[in-house]
Amino acid sequence: MEIGHAGDERIGFWARCLKRVDDLVAQLVENVAGVPKKVKKIGKDDPRRIFHSLKVGLALTLVSFFYYLRPLYDGFGVNAMWGVITVVVVFEYTVGATLSKGLNRIFATMLAGALAVGAHQLASFSGERGEPIILGAFVFVIASASTFTRFFPGIKARYDYGVMIFILTFSLVAVSGYRVDELIKLAQQRLSTIIIGSCICLFISVSVCPVWAGEDLQKLIANNIEKLAMFLDVHSHLILEKITGFGEEYLKKEEGESADVAKNDSSLLEAYKSILNSKTSEESLANFARWEPGLGRFKFRHPWRQYLKIGALARQCACSIDALNACTCSKTQVPVEFRQRIQEACRKMSLETGKALADLSLAVRTMKKPKAAAIHILGAKTVAANLKTALKTISFDMMTLLEILPVATSASLLIEIVGHAEKLMVAVNELAHLAKFKNPASVVEKTPSLNRGAVKPLSNDVVIGIPGLESNSLENVSSQEPTRARHEDM
Repeated sequence: MEIGHAGDERIGFWARCLKRVDDLVAQLVENVAGVPKKVKKIGKDDPRRIFHSLKVGLALTLVSFFYYLRPLYDGFGVNAMWGVITVVVVFEYTVGATLSKGLNRIFATMLAGALAVGAHQLASFSGERGEPIILGAFVFVIASASTFTRFFPGIKARYDYGVMIFILTFSLVAVSGYRVDELIKLAQQRLSTIIIGSCICLFISVSVCPVWAGEDLQKLIANNIEKLAMFLDVHSHLILEKITGFGEEYLKKEEGESADVAKNDSSLLEAYKSILNSKTSEESLANFARWEPGLGRFKFRHPWRQYLKIGALARQCACSIDALNACTCSKTQVPVEFRQRIQEACRKMSLETGKALADLSLAVRTMKKPKAAAIHILGAKTVAANLKTALKTISFDMMTLLEILPVATSASLLIEIVGHAEKLMVAVNELAHLAKFKNPASVVEKTPSLNRGAVKPLSNDVVIGIPGLESNSLENVSSQEPTRARHEDM
C-alpha cells in the first residue's frame, strides 16, 4: 500500500508540472497573439509614435556610416562609437527634449574635456608621484561641486543631464593615462562625433514630422479645462440628480433623450481625475518648450510659465469637483422645500460655469481671446450670490439640518468651483495678454437664461432670478466681482 501511495504522489507531481507548463505555453501564445493588437492600438492612439521610431532608426543609420565608410572611419576611428551613443541617449520624442539633451551634452563635453586637459597639464608639473594625488584632488572637488549643483531647482530642471555628462566626461578624461597631446586629439575626436550625432538628431527631429513640446503643452492645458467644462456642462444633470433628489421624471422633462445618452456616457464624468496627476507632465513639457526655437504661433520667449499657472488652477478646480462627486454619493432624503429652493440654482451654476470653462478651453486651444467666459462667470456668480442669501434666510431645527447637510455641502462646493473658474478666467486673460492672442470674431453680448439654450440681450444691470429664491442685485456682491468685460468689435 505504501509503494502504491508513493507512486500516486509521483504521478500527481508530474501531472501538476505538466499542467503548469501547459498554462505557461497558453499564456505565452496569448501574449504573442495580443502583440499585433497592442501595436495597432498604440499606433492608432498617436501615429507620431510610429514616425518617431522611424526617425530614430534613420538617425542611427546615418551616424553608423562613420563605421561603414573607410574615409570617415580613418578620420574618427573607434571614437565614431560616441556618435552612435549620442543618438541613442539624445534623440527624444519632442524637439525641445532633443535640443535640450543635445546642447547639454555638447557643452558639457566641451567644458569637461578642457578642464580635464588643464588638470592633466597642472598635475604633470608635480612629477610621477604627485600627479595621481593632484588628479585625485581635482576629481574629488569637481565631482563633489558638480553633484551638489544638481540639487538647485533651476539646474535640476534644465541642466541636470548636462551636469551628469560633465562629471562623467571629466572623470574619464582625468583618469586616462595618455599624454597631454594625445588627450587633446582624443577630446577633439570625441567632441566632433558628439556634435555630429547631436546635429543629426536635431535635423531629423525638426525636419521629419516634428513633435513640438509647446504644442503638446498647449493641447494638454486646453484638454484639461475642457474636461472640467464637460463635467459641469454636458453631464451636470447626472450629478445634480443626486444632489437634488430629482429622479428620472425630472431628467426626462428637462433633458429628454439626451439624459439617457449622458447616462450611457457617465464614465466621462471620471475624465477630470486625470487632471489631478498632470503636474509632472506639464512641468516637463514646459521645460522642453523653453528650449524650442520661436516658430509658428509660439514666438521667442513665449510665456510658458503662465501655462503652468493655469494648470495649477485647473487642478484646484478638479479637486473641488472630486469632492463634489464624492458628496453626491450620500443617499440622505432631502426635504422637498429645501430641494426645490436650491435645485435650479445648482443646475444654473453648473451649466454657466461649464460654458465659461468651455470658452476658456477654446481660447487656449486657438490662441484667441475668450469671447463669452466673463458673461457666463458673471451669471454664475449672480446665482451663487442669490443662493447664499437664500440659504442664510432658511432656519431649520437640528434634525432637518443633518438631513440637508450633504446637499448644502454640494451647493457650497459648486460655489467654490465658480470661484476657481473665475481665477482660471483671469489667468487665461493674462496669458492672452502676454502671448498676444488674436481678438475673436465680434460677438453680441448675451446673458444666458434659466432655460438651457435660451439667451436674452444683456442689460446694464443683470439680475438673474431663481424660483424660490430672494432676488439679490449685483450691488450686494460688487466687492467680489471683477469689472465686467467690455465688448470689442473686430
